[in-house]
Amino acid sequence: MNDKESELRKNIGKKIKLARAKANYTQEELAEKLSLSTRYVSQLERGIAFGSASTITSVCKALNISSDFLFNDLIKGSETGTLSDLVSQSFLENYLKLNNYNKIVVNALTSELVKLQRATDSKKEA
Repeated sequence: MNDKESELRKNIGKKIKLARAKANYTQEELAEKLSLSTRYVSQLERGIAFGSASTITSVCKALNISSDFLFNDLIKGSETGTLSDLVSQSFLENYLKLNNYNKIVVNALTSELVKLQRATDSKKEA
């Protein structure tokens, strides 16, 4: 396996892990739902293993995600990088565990922080 394929597998694995966290499944629960071993699910998430088309389809169905979620940025490419380049994995996992009210709070807080940062940056430039 070359470096590019390894990176693609890792990217897809991160997305599977993210979707699993959003669905509130443990690796064990997802493995049971897919009739796979927990070890194999772990390998998928780390990009060590890559499932067959039927396995990937089953993962998408179990996690209620589309194949676009897994592959879209890989096929089209991205000028700004992958999602994991833009936002830390742990932040995404924690954010997805929040209820809707707390997601609104986090969004409001980040909006206010951006405004404060812009104001501070403007003062520094002046």
